[in-house]
Order: sequence, then C-alpha cells, then structure tokens
Amino acid sequence: MKQKIFSSGLLRRLEAGVLAAGTLWAVSVTAGSDTAASAFSALRESIPIGALRWELGDLWTRDTLSPAAVLTIGESPLLLAARPAVAELWSSDRAEQPANNSEEEELVTVPVEETPLDTLTATDNGVPAKTLVPTDPSGYTVCGRAYISNSTDHVLSIPALQELFAAELGPEGPQVLILHTHGSEAYTPVEDADIVWSGDHRTTDSRYNVVKVGDVMAEVFGDAGISVLHDRTLYDYPSYTGAYDRSLAAIQSYLAQYPSIRFILDVHRDAIEDAQGNEYKVVTEVDGVGTSAQLTLVVGSDGSGLTHPNWMENLKLAVAIQQNALLNYSSLMRPILLRNSRYNQHATTGSLLVEVGAAGNSPEEAALAGRLFAEQMVEVLEARSK
Repeated sequence: MKQKIFSSGLLRRLEAGVLAAGTLWAVSVTAGSDTAASAFSALRESIPIGALRWELGDLWTRDTLSPAAVLTIGESPLLLAARPAVAELWSSDRAEQPANNSEEEELVTVPVEETPLDTLTATDNGVPAKTLVPTDPSGYTVCGRAYISNSTDHVLSIPALQELFAAELGPEGPQVLILHTHGSEAYTPVEDADIVWSGDHRTTDSRYNVVKVGDVMAEVFGDAGISVLHDRTLYDYPSYTGAYDRSLAAIQSYLAQYPSIRFILDVHRDAIEDAQGNEYKVVTEVDGVGTSAQLTLVVGSDGSGLTHPNWMENLKLAVAIQQNALLNYSSLMRPILLRNSRYNQHATTGSLLVEVGAAGNSPEEAALAGRLFAEQMVEVLEARSK
C-alpha cells in the first residue's frame, strides 16, 4: 500500500512538472503576441518544431539553429564542438536576408518612372504639391490606361487582367466593408488646427486621419443604395505592431456575422519624399470641384508564401476601377502596386488596399479623393451587376 501511495505521489509530481514545463514553453513562444489570434498562430507554428527539438534533445538550447541544422552538425563531432560559432554564422546570414512574409512591411510607393509636375493651385498647408503621372511604360505592365508596378515574380497576362472580376453585389445585406489597419495615419491640416499628434504624422483625431476618408466613402456607397459597414477602429493604436493581425480578426468576425460582404477596402495614406528627403503631397486638379489627393491601389499576392489563391481577382477589380477612374479623371490614380504581401486580401475576391494621398496632403484633399474614388467604384460595381 505504501509503495502504491509513493508511486501515485511520484506520478502526480511528474505530471505537475511536465505541465509546468509545457506552460513555460507556451509562455516563451507567445511572449511577443499582441492578440489571442496571433498567440494561437505562434503556438500552432511552434508545436511541430518543438516536438522535433524534443526528439533531438535540443528543446532548451538558446541559439537560433534550426532542427535541420542541429541534425546536420550532429553528424560531425568537429562542427558540434564549434556549435556557438556555427550559430553565430547562421544568425548573421539570416539577418542579411530580409523577411518577405510579414504583413507589417511598410508600403513603399516610390514611382518607377513618374514625372512630378508642379501644381500651383493646391491648398496651401505648408507642403509642396506635385502631380505624379507615369510617362514611360518601361518597368510597368500596361493594361489600357492602367499602369501596374509588379514587384512579384508573377508574370501578368493582359488578356487575363481584362477579364471580368469575380466579386459582385448581392441582393441583400451589407456588401462593402471599409476599415483601417493603420487608422491613425494622418494628413497635414492648416497651421492653426487643434490637432494632437500621437506619432509621426499620426493622430487619433478622426477629423484629420484616414478614418475621415472612410466616412466620406461610406456616405457615397450609402447614397448609391449599396449597404456598407465602416469600422472606425484604430488597429494601429496604441501599438503599430500586430495591426494586420488585429484587423484580420475583425474582418473574419464581420464575414461570420455578415456573409453578404463582397468588397473590403482597407483605407490608408502614403508618405512621399523627394530624393533629398523633403516631404511633398500628391494632388490632381478636378475641373469645377477643386484639388484632390491622388490615390494608389495596392494589391497583395501569394509571393510571401502566405495562402492567397485568388489574388488575381482582386487585381482584376483594381484594374477595372483604375480604368474607369482615369477615364473620368486623367491623373486621379497613380500606378497600381502588385506586392508580395497579401495585406489580408485573401478574405474576399473583392479586397483592395487604398492609399488616399500622402501625409503631406490636407484632410480636405484626401476627403475629396475618397469621394471621387468611391463614386468610380460604384459605377464599376453597378455596371458589373447589369
């Protein structure tokens, strides 16, 4: 009887030890996660690697060698003895290779071959104004009026780009979701504005950030009879890191509640400087209306290795809207950017990232751009439904 009690107590202590070790490991894996979703993702990705390291007796080693590298150097006593040096070389080599599968990558919209034209009638908010227009097809894929700057390895087919895009308006329920992964991205108001900055060209004041542009766009869709949801949450505040994880969780929640959603617009703004590092804004003159910010459509792909099988449908939608907008406003749209990151656009076949102006644009210029873009998108969607 005493032996059984002793064995039972030892087993409980062993179970407690294993549970504690597992808890410590889970805490270490999820330490950098901002949300439950990102923590779960980190655990899901780490469990197979952790099991393999356990099998190798390498679970608690504090270097950056992969299990494959551990297996390899284990075959050579000389390399195994020099493991710290091997790990250092491994780390330095990886540091020189930038990751390309992060949704947090900064959008860089440096023109391939756009001519900056001086604009004299833009709103004076202290920032020089330029109108950027593509003047040379070199470096672009050109489909009608639409110029596409392709930074992926995908080869684009012009006939495929001209095909009808998949997403279309449904009979009922919310059709469009507008949100802002980087909602605190702000514009430059006149000097006497009572703006409170939360960072470099960032504010939580929706009168001056991209949320205001989303308000204008939502009003246009609503006036056209298209049911729209506008999520005004600042997913990049107070923490910029993890913003795409947080906005993706929101997107998934909206789609679960409103499966009628077909189109998702993630509205941002750009930041543009000249070769000397001087900030300027991008504008276009709209006859009889005023000065509008220029816009850029950013389309994600599967180039980062993340699953995104239908990225081409989003690109076809971007091309259709771009063509329509440039037919009516010849310099409203800058070239479309096709990127490796997917920017949560795998959620629907009607997802776009819309860069409305730049940090140097005034809120009024950005609001006008948002209205003009939404009007052009409405025209395209209504034509698609006929």
